[in-house]
Amino acid sequence: QLQASGGGLVQAGGSLRLSCAASGITGSSYTMGWFRQASGNEREFVAAMRWYSGSTHYSDSVKGRFTISRDKAKNTAYLQMNNLKAEDTGVYYCALSERHLIVSVLRIPRSYDSWGQGTQVTVSS
Repeated sequence: QLQASGGGLVQAGGSLRLSCAASGITGSSYTMGWFRQASGNEREFVAAMRWYSGSTHYSDSVKGRFTISRDKAKNTAYLQMNNLKAEDTGVYYCALSERHLIVSVLRIPRSYDSWGQGTQVTVSS
């Protein structure tokens, strides 16, 4: 089970930090991802982290501005979002795959087994 939080309204150039608390997870070879969906658009990949190694992957649109991290003790993942732009507006979802996803599939939503409820991020220009 995943519980996402931390969304809100922020001005362009501002920052937000999203959290995703995972419960009922066993093992360590899993992948946590963040996706977003703007109104009328498909869900798109934002960032992912392999839980055990800490290796990260980002979409080109957020690279250098967003950082995914985790607190193993709390079973919680974070998405620090800096220098936000109007085009970052959308509902952000955290997702979990109970596998170590390879690069070619970790950007694909159907690769993930569980999804959080989504948290709205609105960036005003």
